[in-house]
Amino acid sequence: MRAGRVLFRISALISALAFSLVACGTKDGPVTPGGEDGFISGDGTVTILSPDERGDPIELAGPKIGGGTIDLAAYRGKVVLINVWGSWCAPCREEAPYLQAAWDQAGSSGDVQFLGLNTKDDAAGAAEAFERRFGITYPSLDDDNGSLLLTFRRTIPPQAIPSTLVLDRQGRVAARIIGPGSRGTFVGLVDRIRSEA
Repeated sequence: MRAGRVLFRISALISALAFSLVACGTKDGPVTPGGEDGFISGDGTVTILSPDERGDPIELAGPKIGGGTIDLAAYRGKVVLINVWGSWCAPCREEAPYLQAAWDQAGSSGDVQFLGLNTKDDAAGAAEAFERRFGITYPSLDDDNGSLLLTFRRTIPPQAIPSTLVLDRQGRVAARIIGPGSRGTFVGLVDRIRSEA
């Protein structure tokens, strides 16, 4: 009888902990299977693809936060880091200073471009306020309905926010981070792909 109560308490504690961990990375609460608003944050796992594993060049174009448009094709010949973020995402706020520091370090070379993909930010001015708060100086695409994010549906889980991709000079996905990254990880991945012949 006593052992049964202990097992019940342990089981309840594990369930509560699992629920709280899932709820932390979401926009509107816990992730529900198939739900449109369930967002999760990955653990920062890095995957690097060898050149023969990379698919076709990514085609991506859309409105730019603050006005104008961005076409990824304009960056062919450069190594491009694309970071998927939302102002509502706590891990995105945590990694924003690291991304800007990495851009400050790597962007001066002239053969690297950072690009944000702001997704599901439907509050007016939220993305611009995020960029001002963290001093973000690289451009971001405005993907308020999540349609641009679907470009990467075979590369990153659409619910994994933040995520980061590094494209090689041909515009192919060469590396990815599912979850938040660090300045050193961003710079290291960019430098690795830049060093390719």
